[in-house]
Amino acid sequence: MNAPTAPTHLLPATELREVPHQLLTELQARFGARCATGLAVREQHGRDESPFTHIPPPAAVVFAESTTDVADAVKLAAAHKVPVIAFGTGSSLEGHLLAVQGGISIDVARMNKVLSVNAEDLTVTVQPGVTRKAVNDAVKDQGLFFPIDPGADASIGGMAATRASGTNAVRYGTMRENVLALEVVTAQGNVIRTGTRAKKSSAGYDLTRLMVGSEGTLGIMTEVTIKLYPLPEAISAATCSFPSIEAAVRTTITIIQMGIPIARCELIDAASVRAVNAHSKLNLREEPMLLMEFHGSPASVKEQAELVQDIAAEHGGESFEWATTPEERTRLWTARHNAYFAAVQSRPGCRAITTDTCVPISRLADCLLDSVAEADASGIPYFLVGHVGDGNFHFGYLIDPDHPTERATAEALNHQLVSRALALQGTCTGEHGVGLHKMDFLRTEAGDGAVDMMRAIKRALDPDNIMNPGKIFSL
Repeated sequence: MNAPTAPTHLLPATELREVPHQLLTELQARFGARCATGLAVREQHGRDESPFTHIPPPAAVVFAESTTDVADAVKLAAAHKVPVIAFGTGSSLEGHLLAVQGGISIDVARMNKVLSVNAEDLTVTVQPGVTRKAVNDAVKDQGLFFPIDPGADASIGGMAATRASGTNAVRYGTMRENVLALEVVTAQGNVIRTGTRAKKSSAGYDLTRLMVGSEGTLGIMTEVTIKLYPLPEAISAATCSFPSIEAAVRTTITIIQMGIPIARCELIDAASVRAVNAHSKLNLREEPMLLMEFHGSPASVKEQAELVQDIAAEHGGESFEWATTPEERTRLWTARHNAYFAAVQSRPGCRAITTDTCVPISRLADCLLDSVAEADASGIPYFLVGHVGDGNFHFGYLIDPDHPTERATAEALNHQLVSRALALQGTCTGEHGVGLHKMDFLRTEAGDGAVDMMRAIKRALDPDNIMNPGKIFSL
């Protein structure tokens, strides 16, 4: 492999803004013990699962319990032109939560109420700190579920802010398609509402879509109305092993191009299967694998499964194993969701440099196979998982944090992978978001004109640049 050419650390040049003592005094007067300035709490809110380290934590953490709390905290910060960063569960992967310009963190985890379930309309309105599992616990007795499943038990506010998706996106879409309305605190501390519970609208600018995916740079979400779906009459999950990653990918492409309404189609490479077996005490065949799920009536699920089996067999797929009981399916999908932790444990003391891209389904094999070859040649241990049904996949490079050359190699692999995806008319991130790590790639993908338009929107809505500054693009 050629010497790495990508920068080893993609933290943009920036400077900390002063947080006046007067602001801290005002926050403590308003919030009392719910304004924390202890180092341990600040450090907890100054890191996420991204590769960035050694960034100073926020100056204070405000634990909000209501929309009024969020609005008051923002108003106080705005008066001093101090940055504010919303914090949910801390599971983001691209540096979204880091206080790169200083400021205060507003933790919305205590805003965790399910406000209203409208079963007849298939919607639910929640506070931003509610997690996706809590939503499903609240609606399952009414025969409903919320399908967006990024793996981590992320907060709904964080999922909306990063436009998350996950394993079910191939059938149910992403947060972009599943958020109907929002309540948002603006950079001035005002409270606005966007959208309604109606399924469609032609009324004015689509501010809901603007906020979804804005990564906290335009406002802080305090209520989110999302779509629900009826629980399928029948669900069946299956694993199928393949002689190569290429065979698994070709199978996936055929499934999607034939229009089979598969609910989940996950690729797991052999190294990840080995790690999952060790971590979750399973005995899956340690070969490239597709993990699939089918939703519908008993007859439609059977038909889908038979078609997929035939397609897989044509590409050398074998050992189709079924998980039909809820317990078996839960165990299988829990193991898949723990693939990240399983991989990290496979190299004690390592740190995972994770990345994701998404390409048109017809270009999936081209992008994925070349990227696998580069990763194999690098000598860096890695894991590969992917929501390949919609062209989205993830690499995790397992580096020794004490060896800068390994970090440089991982960043070079990331650079090559994303560049390849963009050349194939894909995107630099299918679901992680831009944050800090992919700011340069966004400019390459969108072009200077589009990024300038984003900057204009940011300056119009947040003229003092206090809402999670230094993310997505620089000003």
